[in-house]
Amino acid sequence: MQKYTTNELRQLFLDFFASKGHAILPSAPLVPKDDPTLLWINAGMAPLKPYFSGQQRPENPRMANSQKCIRTNDIENVGKTARHHTFFEMLGSFSIGDYFKQETLVWGWEFLKDVIGLPEERMWASIHPDDEESRHIWLNVIGLPVERLVEDADNFWDIGPGPCGPNSEIYFDQGPEFGCGSPDCGVGCDCDRYLEVWNHVFSQFNHNEDGSYTPLPKKNIDTGMGLERLAAVVQRVRSNFETDVFRPIMQALAQISGLTYGQGQKHTMAFNVIADHMRAATFAISDGVLPANEGRGYVIRRLLRRAVRYGKTLGLDHPFLYQLVGAVVEAMKDAYPELCENQAFVERVIRMEEERFHETLDEGVNLLNSLIADLQARGKEQLDGRDAFRLYDTFGFPFDLTEDIAREQGIRVDREGFEQAMAKQRERARAARSGIESSFGKQGIFNEISGGNVFIGYTATRCPAQVIAIASGESLVDEAFAGQEIGLLLDQTVFYAEGGGQVADIGEMTGDGVKLQVNRVSKVAGDKILHHCLVLEGCVQAGQMLALQIDTDRRLAIQRAHSATHLVHKALMNVLGGHVHQAGSLVEADHLRFDFSHFSPLTTEELQQVEWQVNRQILFGHQVTAEEMPLEEARAKGAIALFGEKYGEHVRVVRMGDYSIELCGGTHVSNVGMIGQFRLLSESGIGAGLRRIEAVTGEAAYRYALEQEERLAQVAALLKVKPEDAPRRAEQVLQQLRAAEREVEALLSRQAAQEVDAFLAEAVKVNGIPVVARQVKAKDMDSLRQIADTVKDKLQSGIIVLGAVVEDKVNLVAMVSDDLVERRLHAGKLIKEVAQITGGGGGGRPQMAQAGGKDPSRLVEALGKVPALVKQQLG
Repeated sequence: MQKYTTNELRQLFLDFFASKGHAILPSAPLVPKDDPTLLWINAGMAPLKPYFSGQQRPENPRMANSQKCIRTNDIENVGKTARHHTFFEMLGSFSIGDYFKQETLVWGWEFLKDVIGLPEERMWASIHPDDEESRHIWLNVIGLPVERLVEDADNFWDIGPGPCGPNSEIYFDQGPEFGCGSPDCGVGCDCDRYLEVWNHVFSQFNHNEDGSYTPLPKKNIDTGMGLERLAAVVQRVRSNFETDVFRPIMQALAQISGLTYGQGQKHTMAFNVIADHMRAATFAISDGVLPANEGRGYVIRRLLRRAVRYGKTLGLDHPFLYQLVGAVVEAMKDAYPELCENQAFVERVIRMEEERFHETLDEGVNLLNSLIADLQARGKEQLDGRDAFRLYDTFGFPFDLTEDIAREQGIRVDREGFEQAMAKQRERARAARSGIESSFGKQGIFNEISGGNVFIGYTATRCPAQVIAIASGESLVDEAFAGQEIGLLLDQTVFYAEGGGQVADIGEMTGDGVKLQVNRVSKVAGDKILHHCLVLEGCVQAGQMLALQIDTDRRLAIQRAHSATHLVHKALMNVLGGHVHQAGSLVEADHLRFDFSHFSPLTTEELQQVEWQVNRQILFGHQVTAEEMPLEEARAKGAIALFGEKYGEHVRVVRMGDYSIELCGGTHVSNVGMIGQFRLLSESGIGAGLRRIEAVTGEAAYRYALEQEERLAQVAALLKVKPEDAPRRAEQVLQQLRAAEREVEALLSRQAAQEVDAFLAEAVKVNGIPVVARQVKAKDMDSLRQIADTVKDKLQSGIIVLGAVVEDKVNLVAMVSDDLVERRLHAGKLIKEVAQITGGGGGGRPQMAQAGGKDPSRLVEALGKVPALVKQQLG
C-alpha cells in the first residue's frame, strides 16, 4: 500500500471523479449562504442543499468536492480520541437525479482499491438489512465475499420529514494491533481496528408527515469520506493527529513549548486540542468570522480560549496561539491559497483575542477554584449555573471551559441554570437575527415554478411584465383583490431584490383596472425574485400584464450610497492597509453603513484621509462600468471579492476608473461624480477586530453640512463670538471650568481630611474591631475611594464602609485591613449586603470592594447595618 500525502489524496479523489464526468466544486466558505438552519457548513453536501431540495438545478447533476467543515457537537472528545475534530475536510461525490447505487458503490470500491491501493482483502462493507439492491451490487457486481458484508439496521439516513434512504459504509481492517482484543471485535466495534472510511447515502424515499415512506421520483446520491481519516489509514499511523497535515503544527508547538509530541498522555492531548482548534480558528477567521459573544463568533472565541487553557498545561502562560497560524497555513496552502493572503490578519485577530483573555484568565481561574473549594468543603458536587454565567459574563469563560476545569476536580456544572441566566441575552440576539419574511416567503411553494428570476433593472427603471404566480399566505392563488398583501413572481422585473447589503427597490405596478404598491422585494427558492405587494385597487390575476415602475429618486439615492461604499472600501485599504476586509454593509437612500476588519479606532487624521480620498475620486468623475466575466479572469484583474463570500463560475465586475474594481451584483451610478459629496458621520467598534463606518452621500450629505453650519452658528452665538472664533473661545471656557473643578476638588479633599479624625473618634467597636460606616460627600467613585484610603491609612486596623450620593445614585466603598482578612472578614461580601439595602449590587476582593445603589433614601439605613453585618461575618 503506497503512502500518499493529504494533498495528494485530495487531488486523486477530485481527479478520479472528474474522470467520471463530475463537476469539481471548490470548497464553499464555512459560513452557510442563505441557510439559517446551519451555524456552520458541517458536511460536504451542506452547500448543495438547494440542489437536493429541488430549489435550484445544477449545471451538472454529477458533482464532487473537498469541503472544509466545522462541527463542535463532540468537542469534549477532541484530543482524547484519534478521530474527533472540530475542523475537518470531507471528500464528497454527489448525484442529483442521475446515477444511483451501482455506480457510486462500484466507483467507491475502484477508487479505494485501484487508485489508493487499499488491499481489497481488508475492506468490508455494511448495508441496511432490507437493502437488497445494495446487497446484490456488493456480492454479485463488485464480488465482495459474503463474510465481509455486514447488515446493520442503523444504516438508514433519516432526519424526519423529507428525503431519506438507506446507506452503505465501506470499512478498512487496520489489523489486530489497532483492535481491542475482544473475541467479538468486528465491524461496528468502538475500537479502531475496523475503521469506517466512506459512507454512501441513497436518497430514494420521502419521509411523509404522517410517518409513511414513498419512493422519490428522482433519486440522489450523497457520499462522504473524511480526508484526515483516509490519510491516517494510507499513511499507516494510529491517529489523525499523526498525519502529515498536522505535523507542521505539532512541530511548531513543540518548538514553542520545549516539549515533544507524544510525551505523556496529558501533553499529547493538549497538543491535539491546540492543533485541532487552531485549524478551526484559522480557517473560520480567514472566512470572515471574528471572535464574539454570540453565534459563530462565540464558537471561535470558545475554541481559542479552550486552546489557551490547554497551553497552560504545557507551561505556556503567554500568548502563543498566533504563532501557530503560519504552521496551519503551511500545511493547507496548496488547497487553500487564500490562507496565505489572510495570514497576517488571522494572526493579529488571534493575538488580540489571546491578550484579552490572558488579562482575565488568571483572575477567573482563581475565582472558579475558590468556588470549587467552597463546594468541596460543604460536600457539594455541583456548581450553580449562575456562578458559571458570572464567569462567562465577567471573565469571558465559555461554559465548557468552566465545565472542563470543574470536571477535573469532580464537580458538575448546572447547565440548565447557566442557560436560564443567559436566556434574555439569547432572546435579544435571536430577535436581532430574525428576519421579517412574510409567511409565503418562507414556504417552498415556488420551488416547482419556472422563471421569475430575470432582472433587467441595471439599465431600466420601468418595464412591462407578466404575472407568473401569486402567493397569499402559504398558498398559490389565481387572483387577489384590493386590500390583500401578496407575493408576485413576474417573467421579468426592474425591481432590485434586497441583497449584497443593498436594500430593495419600492414602487408600483399598474394594469387593466389594477394598482399595486411594491413595499419590498426579496429572493426565494434560490434566485426567484418575489415582490411583496399591497393591492390598492382592482383584482390582479395570474397571467395578467402589468406596467412596473420603481421609485427612481430613491433608486438613484441608493446607487449614490452603493457606489460610495466601493470607494470607501478602497480608501480604507489605502489608509489602513491590506488587512482591511469588508465584513458587512447596508446601503440605503443616500446613507451607508460599512463594517470592516481593523484592530483599533481610527484616528481623526485617518478618518479625514478616508473622507478626502472618497471625495477626491468623486471630483475626478470616474466612469462606472459593469461587465460579466469568469471568476478567475476577474481575480486576475485584481477585483476585490467579499471576505468569505461564495461565487459562481461567472461574476459581475464593477469598475470605477482605475481606482476601484469589485465583484458586485448591485446597482450603481454611471459616473462617481453623480454621488455629489460624501461625509462621514461616525466610526465605532462592533466587535473584536471589527469596526463600523456610517456616512451620507448626495442630498443627505448636503443637508448634513447645513446642519453642522447651523450648530456652529448656535454655539458661536452662545459664546458671543463669530463662528470662526468659536473653537478658541470654547477652549478658554473649558480651561476656566477645569480650573474651577480642581479648586472644588481640593476644597472637598481638605474638608474630608478634617472629617477623618471625627470618623475615627466615632468608630464603633465590634468584638474589639474599629468599624467606620459613614455617609460622606464625594463627586464620584474615585473621590470616595480616596477618602476611604485616607481613613484606612489612619485607622491601620479596622473596617471602613463609606457611602455617597452622586447624581441621585448611591456609591459605596468597603475596605478591610489585611490583618482582619485573615480572620475571614471580606469586603466584597460586606458591600454586597449593604448595596442590596439601597436597591443595588456589587462586590470585589476581601481587602477592597465597591458597589452602587438606586435608592439614596436608604443609604443611612444601609450604613447603620454595617456593625451587625460585621458581627455576622465574625460568626
